[in-house]
Amino acid sequence: MKIEIPERKKLVHEMLIPIRWGDMDAMGHLNNGSYFRYLETIRIEWFRSIGCLPDREGQGPVIVNAFCNFYRQIEWPGEVRMKMYVSDPARTTFESWATMERDDQPGVLFAAGGATTIWVDFPAQKAHPLPDWVRAHVE
Repeated sequence: MKIEIPERKKLVHEMLIPIRWGDMDAMGHLNNGSYFRYLETIRIEWFRSIGCLPDREGQGPVIVNAFCNFYRQIEWPGEVRMKMYVSDPARTTFESWATMERDDQPGVLFAAGGATTIWVDFPAQKAHPLPDWVRAHVE
């Protein structure tokens, strides 16, 4: 199943991730699991940049699903330019998306993925409406 990234989205974060030798698989390209780590890395860096770290005694973001579409193999050495987008804020959720390009091949899409984030009250273990300050970042 291929999930398409929507045209209507908001760019919220961009970063470079160095490709590590240990991220490779036996075939000499980025291991599929590493793509998900890169997606996690940009998502967490964006959360951190807006002061949105989970609080076990309070509220915070939880990922309820994640996907990645693989278009081209990424090989060592190099850097991956990650671009993160958000869209579709709802009462308790929003969507995040990310694209992956090699920094030395701008405009060439190697992979793209995303995740649904739900805002949770951790002690109650229940979904909670997105706080206004979070909504302001994703609208």
